[in-house]
Amino acid sequence: MSDNTEYKRLWWHSRRGMLELDVLLIPFVEEVYRDLPADDQARYEKLLTCEDTDMFEWFMQRSRPEDPDLQRIVAMIVNRVQPD
Repeated sequence: MSDNTEYKRLWWHSRRGMLELDVLLIPFVEEVYRDLPADDQARYEKLLTCEDTDMFEWFMQRSRPEDPDLQRIVAMIVNRVQPD
């Protein structure tokens, strides 16, 4: 599969239908994803397999994912919009 086809697939999977998630994930995939190391790209793809309700809780910092890979990518996305 070409890189562009894979990117388009990820872009569509980043559209969640919940505005709070869309405003975080779409800009992240458009502006950051392609420059990530392969490990972090895999973490992002793993994140997209999670339930929207779980992601919402993580991004609103009401809870944290148990998986360290998911903790890392969630932190990257949150820190992008809420730098320390």
